[in-house]
Amino acid sequence: MDVAIKILLILHFIGLAGIIGSWLAVIKEPRVVAGMLHGAILQVVTGLALVGLREMDGADVNHMKIGIKLVIAVIILAVAIVGVKKEKQTPGSTATLAHAAGGLGILNVIIAVVW
Repeated sequence: MDVAIKILLILHFIGLAGIIGSWLAVIKEPRVVAGMLHGAILQVVTGLALVGLREMDGADVNHMKIGIKLVIAVIILAVAIVGVKKEKQTPGSTATLAHAAGGLGILNVIIAVVW
């Protein structure tokens, strides 16, 4: 179980890097890119799997913290989905959505570290 948790945690960090890294890569001309969407999907899936495995392992999980982080992650996912679709229709029109995804990604990191 420990190996599975570590693998999922690595994938979770890769998803985080996909969101924030994609945002930083296009910050001069902000727009939502596919990397944000893929990172958001990976974050939500691995986050849920991590909580499930940790609970099965008998760990004490802070449900309030996890719930808040999940809500933020789902918002990031929704923003990324809308942004990718909107970007296909009108290129360069998703600056606000890109900043929202990147900022919320950083907020989720702050919650994970500080709380």
